[in-house]
Amino acid sequence: MGRITDAIKHLLIINVLFFVATSLYGDQMYEWFSLWFPKNGNFGLWQLVTHMFMHGGIAHIGFNMYALWAFGTPLERMWGRNKFLFFYFSAGLGAALIHTGVNYYYFNEGMQALVNSGIAKSQVMEIISGGQYSPAWYDIASKSTIDNFLSAYNTPAVGASGAIYGVLVAFGMSYPNSELFLIFLPIPIKAKIFIPVLIALDLFSGVTGYGIFGQGIAHFAHVGGAIAGFIMMWYWKKNQFNNNRWN
Repeated sequence: MGRITDAIKHLLIINVLFFVATSLYGDQMYEWFSLWFPKNGNFGLWQLVTHMFMHGGIAHIGFNMYALWAFGTPLERMWGRNKFLFFYFSAGLGAALIHTGVNYYYFNEGMQALVNSGIAKSQVMEIISGGQYSPAWYDIASKSTIDNFLSAYNTPAVGASGAIYGVLVAFGMSYPNSELFLIFLPIPIKAKIFIPVLIALDLFSGVTGYGIFGQGIAHFAHVGGAIAGFIMMWYWKKNQFNNNRWN
């Protein structure tokens, strides 16, 4: 890859600094900088950006930073620093908005089921605002409905993965015939095949709830970042904008 590019270097440094601070201050960092559901008292608009620098563990940040370096470096070299940063943060913002939109759907679905059963909305909000729930709710709606309702409200999103998925899409569209080698599948796979399959698996996991890659993953944030990345790449290519550098 050669010398590390400027934007990638600074993004790596900021992510590592956030990770160290999170290791030192723990819950306070997650409360301030993770992306919370807008109806949750911990929510702040700045979290639409800061959640991209928060990670849940060494494996999480390690994978994301490797992907940022491996797939982001050729893009920054092609586009220039400013254009890459615009793309990266736009993809991350798109991921946050779609993730939040899906959470609104889950939240409203669960709330409506509880309200239709005769429970006052204010009572439900008072209970979940205290970090609690009623076991009786599982007799009112399906387990998945209540689980998704509670998770939407209580579980913050962290990680650069949404922005990284946008970068993956841009890499796949720019270098479709590049061959990628995977640790668990040591045969070359072209980017134009691997990246769409990866996104499809995330979409499948998000829709079905079946965790192919494990639990606690914000699958719709991944899909949202990929969609945002695809829209930008499609627009830039259509308007011959992709050839312009922003230094």
